[in-house]
Amino acid sequence: MTPSLSRRRLGATAAAGAAAMFMPARAFAANERPVLGIIGAGTRASQLLPSLMKLASVAAVADVSLPRAEKMAKAANADLWLQDYRRLLDRKDIDAVVVATPLHWHALCCIHAAQAGKDIYCEKPLAYTIREGRRVAEAVRKHGRVFQTGLQQRSGRAEHDGCRLVREGVLGSVTRVLAYNYPSPMEPRFPAQSLPDRLDWDRWCGPAEPIPFHASIWDNQSNPAWVSLRPFSGGAMTDWGAHGLDMAQWGIGMDASGPEEVWVEGEPFDPQTSTPERPGGRQNGPTSPKVMMKYGNGVVLEFKGGPQFGATFTGPQGSITVQRNRFSTTPASLVPDDDKVVEEDKSDSTFAHCKNWIDCIRSRSETVAGVEIGHRSTSVAHLANIARWTSGLTGRVGEKLRWDATAERFTNSGEANGFLDREYRRGYELPAAV
Repeated sequence: MTPSLSRRRLGATAAAGAAAMFMPARAFAANERPVLGIIGAGTRASQLLPSLMKLASVAAVADVSLPRAEKMAKAANADLWLQDYRRLLDRKDIDAVVVATPLHWHALCCIHAAQAGKDIYCEKPLAYTIREGRRVAEAVRKHGRVFQTGLQQRSGRAEHDGCRLVREGVLGSVTRVLAYNYPSPMEPRFPAQSLPDRLDWDRWCGPAEPIPFHASIWDNQSNPAWVSLRPFSGGAMTDWGAHGLDMAQWGIGMDASGPEEVWVEGEPFDPQTSTPERPGGRQNGPTSPKVMMKYGNGVVLEFKGGPQFGATFTGPQGSITVQRNRFSTTPASLVPDDDKVVEEDKSDSTFAHCKNWIDCIRSRSETVAGVEIGHRSTSVAHLANIARWTSGLTGRVGEKLRWDATAERFTNSGEANGFLDREYRRGYELPAAV
């Protein structure tokens, strides 16, 4: 058996260490709770609600399904439920919002919220495209908002200590990182069904071209659901990968950057013949060709053999695997004696993550998973999908796509650059100025 998890206190984190300049919020009296609005009342918002209600008050809930908005509003003791989130943003008594919509709506909701002067908790992954993520980051900075990305493993003690040990050099210089072989999104193939009562399906489709309603797409609990479908998501690559690749970025100290080269190995991407890694699973999708990345410091990231919600780091002294609620080392002697290692962390990282956001709303300081961290970690997932899709266009594999992480463009592939943004339906475009 190998040891896992340190009991050392979290202490300062990479994100919290930097000074942040945020526009001042209203002054809170002693014991006064911030007032929240919730945008998107589905599964994830329901999971967050118990933690949020311990820390803040909820005044309004918006969801394109009015019955779902009403149900959550009553559970949260909110006085307003509605279908159009923009009306929620108009309320002056709301200090901050939680964005828990499907991925294809994240950018618009976040940009509009920042423009309305609201602080923001946005579920992962941050945005549907790399360009969207950058525009969200620009809006958050321009309007001085406190932003937390829903990468709750950043608030987990085990994940923190495992990644810290990697950065502190207990492995020596890291040479290789293994990620999970995340599936890319599928194309939707569903028959039309009758719409549920008071669901605005056209608005649910939002920036994407509308497709016929089917309950499996909407509810996100079916096999597959919207999270696996290309018009609405980057598949498990962005959904699960937002967590696992965030750990990879954190461990090798690349929170503000990304890889320099991306390529694929195997056969070119073919969505018609690629098989799901988990047949019948909620997050189906093609898993080939294999994705590889290389960072400027020489670290190679390979999408094979890593844990689903973490990463395995390898260096000359051994390896460290960081995964949800624990880490393990090989050999066991890699962990310093003063770390007092135990098996796992059973604390509630979701509550800790929400509390960090609420605390930062009061102090106007940076959160543990600020907008740049959320954007950069999600971008790694997007780059993996883009490498697969580009191979499908060109028919080539092994060709290294050179990524300029500062300009956020490929320097040698017009085909790859074509996937940095999406076509927007009229009326749902990103604002010309954030």
